[in-house]
Amino acid sequence: MPSRDRPFLNCALTVALLAAAGTVPAERLTAQVRAISESDRRLGAQEHPKILEQFGGTYSGPGVALVTRVGKDIAVRSGLATTGAECTVTLLNSRVVNAFAIPGCYVYVTRGLLAIMNDEAELASVLGHEIGHVAARHGQKRQRAATIGGLGTLLAGVFLGDVAAKLTNVLAQGTVLKFSRSQENEADALGIRYMTAAGYDPFASPDMLKSLGDESALEVKVRGRDEAAQAPAWARSHPLTSDRVATTTALAKKTGLAPGTRARNADRYFAAVDGLLYGDDPSQGFAEDSVFSHPGLKLRFQAPAGFYLDNGSDAVTIEGPGGLRARFAGGTLGSDGLDGYAQRVLRETLGDSGNFSLGQTGRTSINGLDALVQPVRAATQSGVVDVQVIAYRFSADQAYSFVTIAPSGRSGVFDPLVGSFRRMSDSEVAQLRPRVVNVVKVRAGDTAASLAGRMAYSSLRLERFLVLNDRRADQPLKVGEPVKIVTYTAPVGRN
Repeated sequence: MPSRDRPFLNCALTVALLAAAGTVPAERLTAQVRAISESDRRLGAQEHPKILEQFGGTYSGPGVALVTRVGKDIAVRSGLATTGAECTVTLLNSRVVNAFAIPGCYVYVTRGLLAIMNDEAELASVLGHEIGHVAARHGQKRQRAATIGGLGTLLAGVFLGDVAAKLTNVLAQGTVLKFSRSQENEADALGIRYMTAAGYDPFASPDMLKSLGDESALEVKVRGRDEAAQAPAWARSHPLTSDRVATTTALAKKTGLAPGTRARNADRYFAAVDGLLYGDDPSQGFAEDSVFSHPGLKLRFQAPAGFYLDNGSDAVTIEGPGGLRARFAGGTLGSDGLDGYAQRVLRETLGDSGNFSLGQTGRTSINGLDALVQPVRAATQSGVVDVQVIAYRFSADQAYSFVTIAPSGRSGVFDPLVGSFRRMSDSEVAQLRPRVVNVVKVRAGDTAASLAGRMAYSSLRLERFLVLNDRRADQPLKVGEPVKIVTYTAPVGRN
């Protein structure tokens, strides 16, 4: 959720591309450099700022230099670049676990994905895969087959969640697409070729895919239900088929290298990510269990039991069972007041489609805030649904809104959510605490359970520790080896 007052976009930070240095000594690929077309460069340059806005901007903390260096090295090995400067490699300030690339050799990794890696070679495998999509021009091929439009698609962002909404927005522009199984396999093969040429252990590729599968399973467990529609971000944009680990293992074996005979560079990875922001960025608010709190905006609300909050850079998505979805965002009040703001939110949600009918607008007061409720009944590809826009006047020039979507006749489920929106006190703001990755060395007597007990979570501590470190519960720890735990930093009010 943004600290700025735009309805659905957050201001991106300025990207600082660091010079590539310290690359792994290895052979260059013999393939001739394939020039990036001018049309692809223009498209990438046009879409890059939009992606930064949609995915939290450029992260500027620990890990940036690592991602930039490895990404540019892999780009050179791919033949797309001669020095790496031809490609823009960005670490996104997003808690979600994902990576993608767009034409023009713009490559993106989220800090959420960087956190679950365990060495530099795993990072090289991800970057190699994404650069493989660019080299094979998969985006352009999928774009020709993609069509987006209609009320059902406009509502899809709310139904699928915040990350899917962002990908849907970019998909509508034909920039980031869900690739076919054959294209994913081709990108895997190219990625292994590139990372091997850069001197990395190719077996890091299947290791990374396994970690992604484990993380996806954990996210489903955190959400409390196993629904295909709630697949995590990586699985939605990169189909994690059951045989991809086996396929990439076979590809790694075909290199003729044995596991562990090429660089993994775990020490450099751990040194780079120590202190990496984990989970929500304070500037975007905190989604903690069913409660969302924003220290900068001083607002809070609570979702009903059984709902999951997905905090994005531009909005908060509230996901419930049985097709219940809501979206929270903010915007500026214009001269047309709360009524005009609510109508703008409604148009952004429904577009110009005529497949809906407006109900009677209601005015009320909620926790001391002027509020407006606009009910709508809409026909979508999934059937008839009830949509509500609930708008709140927060200050003289600032408003916030929920857009709720429910099967016909079930909008009342959201009454507790709508009624919970309120201002925060200074003392409540002072108690909010960001999380970071903390790299620690295993000491004598440490176990997975004891280290997990230091994790800054109230539930699933051991499961989170095991996924974060790609470990089994029965796997012994070695004294002196580095592991990652997630700890709190100082409360927001004390920074």
